Amino acid sequence: MSVLSSRVDRGREWGRQVLTLTRREILDSLRDWRILLPIFVLTLAFPLLMNFITVRTQNMFYERWGVEGIERRLLPLMLMVVGFFPVSVSLVIALETFVGEKERRSLEPLLLTPLSDLQLYLGKTLAALLLPLVAGCLGITVYTAVLWRQGWHPSSVLLIQILVLTAAEALVMVSGAVIISSQTTSVRAANLLASFVIIPMALLVQGESIIILQAGNAILWDVLAFLIVVDVMLVRMGIRLFNREELLGREIDELNVGNLWRMFRRHLGWERWLFGLDLARVPRPWRWLGTLVGLYLREVPAVLRRSWLALALVVAGLLGAVWVGWDFAVRFRLPAGSLALDSITDESFTGLSTTSWLPAFTTWGVLQNNTRSLLAAALLGTFSFGSLAVALLMAPLAVIAYVGFQAAWAEYDPFLFLLTFVMPHGVLELPAALIATGLAVRLGATFIAPPRGMTVGEGWLQALADFIKLFLAVVLPMLTVAAWIEVHITPFLVLKVYGG
Repeated sequence: MSVLSSRVDRGREWGRQVLTLTRREILDSLRDWRILLPIFVLTLAFPLLMNFITVRTQNMFYERWGVEGIERRLLPLMLMVVGFFPVSVSLVIALETFVGEKERRSLEPLLLTPLSDLQLYLGKTLAALLLPLVAGCLGITVYTAVLWRQGWHPSSVLLIQILVLTAAEALVMVSGAVIISSQTTSVRAANLLASFVIIPMALLVQGESIIILQAGNAILWDVLAFLIVVDVMLVRMGIRLFNREELLGREIDELNVGNLWRMFRRHLGWERWLFGLDLARVPRPWRWLGTLVGLYLREVPAVLRRSWLALALVVAGLLGAVWVGWDFAVRFRLPAGSLALDSITDESFTGLSTTSWLPAFTTWGVLQNNTRSLLAAALLGTFSFGSLAVALLMAPLAVIAYVGFQAAWAEYDPFLFLLTFVMPHGVLELPAALIATGLAVRLGATFIAPPRGMTVGEGWLQALADFIKLFLAVVLPMLTVAAWIEVHITPFLVLKVYGG
């Protein structure tokens, strides 16, 4: 019992230190009129401006959508805007958290305290979040009071939805800005990089506005779920990247292309190995075997071990794609007799080669299409923390699962369907796509959690080198053979089994 009590006491003391730092930061912000004035103006002026717009546009909404249009479209839109603009001030406060204090030379005494890196990060983040969030909630409260005086009564569910959505948006901006502030050396650089936070958030608010106007406020729960996922990733990224020694030791941001290239080449190489033989004694014409053996028996397994978590995530996504295909098959059943596999003829495959909007049904055409898709997934995965790479691979598998379930309900043998339509080339194409997508996930996930002992840049260069090595050595050869099978073997089996 005493052990549990001591742990509770340590936890309380740990939290008290974080809150003490948060209180100190908030008091500093309250002393700066340049922060208080925008918050005050936005908190009081925007509710009045939104009320003016609401009164002027209510007739248009009533004529188009009736009373429901005002309650499900106009009011949620105005409440969301009223909450967002005061919260946008959090970006300025968060950018000042580390780099601003470093320029003013008030950061060193704080970093020399016994507070841990996690306590410093959480205290600074809470301080940057609380004041603008309170201002946003106050603006929503003022606007709601004005609506009540005019006889409009937003529901409690709508108010909770807008408040939680505002808090999630504020945390996205704060966590992103704190990361920028901790990784830059000047306020000028931090303000320039802040565009990578404010522009996506502005686009998100515009997208939310369009969604509310077209579909009402129910879809905002999905937006909230997306923001929560982004919050978790950004907070995780900030905790992982924050390091007081690097913050104090970094004097200037310098792009050294030569060092980056040498680092990339080091990760791109691998050790030559030939079953323990001394390569110096191997005849020179056969030494290239050591390069190939070292690549396939040592380097490829090592890269796969480094990528096991990303590969497991892709496998989970593929299982989810099968479930999505089944769910759509249940909800959208094809009419009886519409799926006629027995009517497939040789002309069905010949038509694929002449269809202009599909890739040419040749070995080169199929290979080119699959390669382009996986490279695009890697590019999109880099800018989406790996999520879009998984989504692009899930889409075709969900379609295959949908057709497979429909074939089973049309009294075709589902296993025979898979063995003829999918498995001949899929036994090579699917593992190749899984490996390429897993490495693409690493390209994006490295920004959230770089490998231990590496910076974000070095971790990403390692992930890029691993992607290039395995794509050229494993994925591309497998895709080439799979494309040839898909063009020459799969149609033969399909016609043999289902041809009339």
